[in-house]
Amino acid sequence: MGLYEIDPAHTSTHFSVKHMMISKVRGSFENITGTFTFDPNNLEASHIEVQIPVTSIKTGDSQRDNHLISPDFFDAEKFPRMTFKSTSLVAIQDGLMVTGELTIHGVKNSVSLELEGPSTEMKDPWGNTRIGFSGTTKINRKDFGLTWNTALEAGGFLVGDQVQIEVDVELIKKN
Repeated sequence: MGLYEIDPAHTSTHFSVKHMMISKVRGSFENITGTFTFDPNNLEASHIEVQIPVTSIKTGDSQRDNHLISPDFFDAEKFPRMTFKSTSLVAIQDGLMVTGELTIHGVKNSVSLELEGPSTEMKDPWGNTRIGFSGTTKINRKDFGLTWNTALEAGGFLVGDQVQIEVDVELIKKN
């Protein structure tokens, strides 16, 4: 069993959501922190905890980013971070399935991510042991109280409900 910490410089969370029912807006979050207690021989003893600062959102448009952290969406002043705490980790064909409680905007829901990995443990040039995972999931933003929207004149809405999430996590083993 090992305790690993997320390396924020080599970890990313990306998302995409439909805009005007036409194209996808993509974005990411930075400065992700957390720990992973991992025992590949006893997955029931493994546990993940992650914190994502809402104000680290980047979509390539500062006006949109400011709107997303406003009370219309994430309300970063009241809810400064999203969190994930695993409740189970099971082996699947090409990796792991992690299920846990995702909290966004003060609302907690169970979410499962299919993880590729783990990668083989590797020593970096500074003597640290590293491991990595990649994962995907899809959530409905309304399930987390993110309900702001605007109806379009031609029908439909400005912001889609389904959010595709992709994570790439690099972890450093703690001694």
